[in-house]
Amino acid sequence: MSNALAYALVAALGNVAGALAVTRRAARGLAVIEHFVAFGAGFMVAVALVELLPEAFTRSASAAPALVLAGYLAVHLTQHTLTPHFHFGEETHAVNPAAGPSALVGLLLHTFFDGVAIASAFLVRPALGMMVFLAIFLHKLPEGVTISSLYMAVGRTAGQAVGAAGLLGLATLLGVLLTDHLGFLVRHGLAIAAGVTIYVAASNLVPEFQGKRGWASPLAFVSGAAAFFLARALLEAVRV
Repeated sequence: MSNALAYALVAALGNVAGALAVTRRAARGLAVIEHFVAFGAGFMVAVALVELLPEAFTRSASAAPALVLAGYLAVHLTQHTLTPHFHFGEETHAVNPAAGPSALVGLLLHTFFDGVAIASAFLVRPALGMMVFLAIFLHKLPEGVTISSLYMAVGRTAGQAVGAAGLLGLATLLGVLLTDHLGFLVRHGLAIAAGVTIYVAASNLVPEFQGKRGWASPLAFVSGAAAFFLARALLEAVRV
């Protein structure tokens, strides 16, 4: 569990890094993070479909389909039903004052299961844990941009914006810690996390770049999926 916690800490710092790019108006950093959306979505879809789902069906057996669906629906309800204004990426327009806190609440469940996914994957094998960590880290940066820019858009201070991103990181760490102590999450956490990951990648991240013209975003998306297979081959070669 110490390995899972260390990787989760790095992932959590990704939330804070994304927030700092917003509060410090780091234009170059924000541009780089924007490309992470498409690339990260491709990587996450590949990890979820090729690695998480098969392992989830092995660990949770006949309960796996319902648990995957539950994870998918839970994120939809918290991010796009209970939250009045939410999308991944930098918020540049004035929004309802309640949008920042409500988006934070919606993201907390998702980031909690980021931690569950990392911990559950490490329980299967270290190589899977590292793959899941990479997938989660790639969307942690845009996630930090999302929550911090929403907080800034509703008039909160830079410190409050970074603090909100920090809470998302803490939820990820909590997910790791609780997975080690709750038998239900040890056995079924991977299935729920698979549903969450599929939703974040396919329903949150992909729509952010689908409408953009040109080949940059589609190529980044496909490159993210290809990078998954490359990373998996490298990890197998060194027998992690």
